[in-house]
Amino acid sequence: MNEVVSRVAHYHQHSSGVECIEIVRHMNFNRGNAIKYIWRAGLKGDALTDLQKACEYLKDEIARIEVERTR
Repeated sequence: MNEVVSRVAHYHQHSSGVECIEIVRHMNFNRGNAIKYIWRAGLKGDALTDLQKACEYLKDEIARIEVERTR
């Protein structure tokens, strides 16, 4: 894979040395994306925007679970 795609700087800047994808690949879409935005908050843009995006994915996941429970 192209270095520009697979070695993006903000993918590898977490102080743990762990790449986010190693964690989120074990989650569903909403939870994984929420973690991704929290993990990389502020590394490629505005941290507040990243955290707001994480909240939107969490809200969608909560709504999904609530619907599932009513079935």
